Amino acid sequence: MPITATHIALTALDWALLLALALLSLTMAGQLLALAHRRRQRRLELVLCRRTEQMLRQGSKAHGLLQQAVGHEAAEQMLHTGRASAQKFKMVTVLFADIQGFSHIADRIDAEQLLDQLDQLYFHFDTVVKKHGIEKIKTIGDAYMCAGGIPHKNQTNPVEVVLVALEMMERLKQLNQQKGTGAWELRMGIDTGPVIAGMVGQTRLAYDIWGSTVNVASRMEASSQAGRINITENTFLLVRDFFDCQHRGRIPTKHKGDMRMYFVNGIKPHLSVDGLGVQPNDQFFVELQLIRLADLEELVLDKLERELPQGLYYHNLKHTIDVCNQVELIGRAEGVTREELLLLRTAALLHDTGHLVDYDAHEAMSVRLAQTILPKHQYTPEQIDRVVELIWATKLPPKPRNTLEMIMCDADLEYLGRPDYPPVADALYRELHERGRVGTPEEWTQMQIKFIEGHRYFTATAHRQCEANKQLHLNTLKMR
Repeated sequence: MPITATHIALTALDWALLLALALLSLTMAGQLLALAHRRRQRRLELVLCRRTEQMLRQGSKAHGLLQQAVGHEAAEQMLHTGRASAQKFKMVTVLFADIQGFSHIADRIDAEQLLDQLDQLYFHFDTVVKKHGIEKIKTIGDAYMCAGGIPHKNQTNPVEVVLVALEMMERLKQLNQQKGTGAWELRMGIDTGPVIAGMVGQTRLAYDIWGSTVNVASRMEASSQAGRINITENTFLLVRDFFDCQHRGRIPTKHKGDMRMYFVNGIKPHLSVDGLGVQPNDQFFVELQLIRLADLEELVLDKLERELPQGLYYHNLKHTIDVCNQVELIGRAEGVTREELLLLRTAALLHDTGHLVDYDAHEAMSVRLAQTILPKHQYTPEQIDRVVELIWATKLPPKPRNTLEMIMCDADLEYLGRPDYPPVADALYRELHERGRVGTPEEWTQMQIKFIEGHRYFTATAHRQCEANKQLHLNTLKMR
């Protein structure tokens, strides 16, 4: 069949359609490839985001562990410079423990069994040390070294380290009984004093301590006996209220001359379970917590001094100190127990910390701060709940429900019956006036009269000490 012009035209049209379809296909393919690329990019971004979050969490965890190991200041230095300068600590308690006759034990059993038993022993020691917040420094063969009061300073470390030593001895006895052998015996030495602490090593960093206290603790261990805890006079003076100690007299010590030494025989009966001197009872920990309260007081009072807002002429550091003093004075006069005194002093210390955050809701803020701070200072949940109740008791108007709340209310408003009431009231007026809570001095006088007339002291002690002066102040206000 001959090719005509019509056939040629149709063929050209077909080619045009094919070309259009090809271009459309290429465009669609390009769009699909771009879509697939964007999807892959989004998936990659998601994976990177997740990996970044994991790395941040791991970095935060590592930073937290570093802070626990060397303290906040040293950890920050290492984070930014790769190194940390040495730190001086004024009161650290160092313990050296050595397995007596280790060489003879090693001769009687094979190496694998020896290492297994030593590993078990050190595992139990590590558990005891961690439980009491003591820092393990290192183990060297059959020697174990730990210290209290680092990297976080505290005043309870002498008692805590001696308690750790007694628990280590008790754990060793239990292990010997389980294995049916009495071959393992410990010899311990303890001293309390200043040390220098810091990180050592280039490729493998380690936290270590140096100083005379470390050397003396080592000498105490060398001068001890199997199954005994030997302490210096420095440590004895700080723990004698908690432990029964036996004076050994003056004993020659290498490079130190004659030194007074003491054996720790156990916990004092009235502070131990069933009076056996082995395990601490609740009263032991109350007494220890009263020492620990000094660390909390230093922390809180320093924070109040540095961070309280301007214009708190009444609710300032002095007011907190006044209330702390008064709860102790009134509490002792009212015959509260040692633990109740601990709770009162803690609540008084924290009752106005909420002013750091919110003036109007300071009681609620104080409660929140107490619930955050106290667990870190080893208060029990029950103790924290009672402290919270005491803080809420200071909210005006006072409505105490028990003796401790009565003491807290009376201590908080004790100034109403003090000789220096006029200048204290003037400071409160200035504080309230600047915040628009009160108007003229005349209005303030009427507010004081109304408040004092409606106020009463709840405890016999506060009533006896303050009521007469309070009435004198009331009469003076009425005569203005």
